[in-house]
Amino acid sequence: MPKAYWIARVDVRNAERYKDYVATAKPAFERHGARFVIRGGAYEVMEGSGRNRNVVIEFPSLEAAHACYASPEYQAAKAIRSEVAEADLIIMEGYEG
Repeated sequence: MPKAYWIARVDVRNAERYKDYVATAKPAFERHGARFVIRGGAYEVMEGSGRNRNVVIEFPSLEAAHACYASPEYQAAKAIRSEVAEADLIIMEGYEG
């Protein structure tokens, strides 16, 4: 079964309050086997437009990635994030070649 990934691009408007989002989301990530592959860090936009924070989170399966997003814990975190950031988030199945 291929792994799955959340790919998020975020513009944070309130860095202090964004920490509340991170803390609130943590239990959902832990419960669904998430592993952060990219979490912020330096980047360079080569084409198109960029956002100020980029994150890639690996999950053991597509089902786990969807379950994490739908979980009450993550939905509570999402409500906080919506107040303090603009975000694009996709869930994508990994490639097993």
